[in-house]
Amino acid sequence: MSAECSSYLNADKVLVSGFSCPRAGGDARAVFCCGFQDVKYCCDDPHSFFPYEHSYMWWLSVGALVGLSIAAVVLFAFIITVCVLCYLFISTKPRSKLDTGLSLQTADMGTVMGSIVAENKD
Repeated sequence: MSAECSSYLNADKVLVSGFSCPRAGGDARAVFCCGFQDVKYCCDDPHSFFPYEHSYMWWLSVGALVGLSIAAVVLFAFIITVCVLCYLFISTKPRSKLDTGLSLQTADMGTVMGSIVAENKD
């Protein structure tokens, strides 16, 4: 079994001539033509898209997990801090009603009118 990789322009716009898989001196199991429009190679998996070893993907996964773990810890610490501060704010408030300074009372209309008339006489 073999596959033909057609010619293509690579990322540097250089024409790469077509070749058949497996290539001479290459892996005999690489019988499929894989890759993209600007890079083609022989591979043993017809669903392979990357011409690299997959071990680098493991390190990307570990890096992503470490980054997400640190972000989760920071977020958790922030939430705990906000909860503690809210609790302290609520628990240290005075339990009695605050004094507004002036007590509002309803005035008798006769008294109000009498004081207005007395001011106008002067």
